[in-house]
Amino acid sequence: MSKALDGVRILDFTHVQSGPTCTQLLAWFGADVIKVERAGAGDITREQLRDIPDVDSLYFTMLNHNKRSVTIDTKNPEGKQVLEALIQKCDVLVENFAPGALDRMGFTWERIQELNPRMIVASVKGFGPGPYEDCKVYENVAQCAGGAASTTGFDDGPPVVTGAQIGDSGTGLHLALGIVTALYQRTHTGRGQRVLAAMQDGVLNLCRVKLRDQQRLERTGTMKEYPQYPNGQFGEAVPRAGNASGGGQPGWILKCKGWETDPNAYIYFITQAPVWAKICNVIGKEEWATDPDYATPAARLPRLKDIFAEIERWTMTKTKFEAMQILNKYDIPCGPILSMKEIAEEPSLRKTGTIVEVDHPTRGKYLTVGNPIKLSDSPTEVTRSPLLGEHTDEVMAELGYSPEQVSALRTAGAI
Repeated sequence: MSKALDGVRILDFTHVQSGPTCTQLLAWFGADVIKVERAGAGDITREQLRDIPDVDSLYFTMLNHNKRSVTIDTKNPEGKQVLEALIQKCDVLVENFAPGALDRMGFTWERIQELNPRMIVASVKGFGPGPYEDCKVYENVAQCAGGAASTTGFDDGPPVVTGAQIGDSGTGLHLALGIVTALYQRTHTGRGQRVLAAMQDGVLNLCRVKLRDQQRLERTGTMKEYPQYPNGQFGEAVPRAGNASGGGQPGWILKCKGWETDPNAYIYFITQAPVWAKICNVIGKEEWATDPDYATPAARLPRLKDIFAEIERWTMTKTKFEAMQILNKYDIPCGPILSMKEIAEEPSLRKTGTIVEVDHPTRGKYLTVGNPIKLSDSPTEVTRSPLLGEHTDEVMAELGYSPEQVSALRTAGAI
């Protein structure tokens, strides 16, 4: 069965996380991703956070599946010629260098267009055009600049960054969509174009409900679904809301049986209005279903703290999985707080390919995430990440270089 992106060739000039997330997703869909690395060193994440000496780290392997690796010294004139040949053969160049780095290498947009007018050049940057466009950005900086940190955590504490890599991986996912869109448009125009995904923009896109709330707050001065209502005070900006759902259905994280020793013995519980009577029955507060102080969503809002405390008295008598089993019978929205250990051992995630075991020639077997997007006619097979320069000779042959020419380039330090 053919892959969705069969025939698309990606020149991957990315490193660390944001860019490799993008190119790995494209590789999972069948694109031929050629990762360009420095000879002898490669992507810096090959050696970051190593758990086995002198072996590619999990950080690298989990971001570079299904790719081919070549080594090129782009400062070497002959190496630059190899890169020019690759640009002429590829459809997309993806990079997440510091601002201006590609231009300083001699590969401006204009030069790339001369070499290949159909080339799509896709970039991850920290900020878009503006006062900070030349600033270097990492994951947590993007979360802070994109509005996530200021709205995460509890109101009596500092801003908090999330463990989800919404700055790096989140922006990589945005960039992948931009690339596929540009490839589709090229089928009509025949022209390449530039694609930019700024990390600040990507984080803000994922925080759009907080931008929604900022405008509501400015108009009304309050937000009734936030825990600050009715006894707390609202300032000029959207506050941190703890574990509140931030939507029309109030939710909170509640303790379950074993919470004293298990830091993840919790459940997320949503008091959805259509199942309120069922919630009352399950927790033994049947009278709340008709009590005017509790019967309607508006009446419950100022009493949410007490309501969740009562629900928690019930959840603390059940494990999170026991509570889930009972609540699901009544269509009461809830979800267990799953640890990474529990996720890694979950059979259903292995079956769907969301968690995959991969065998590596030097690392051995390890777990990684699989493609989160499933296509019925283009199933994803996750293959191991490449060793440094593993495919240099193979790619050079595809470009028309003879073994003797490849040997000469290697002697000259070009590859």
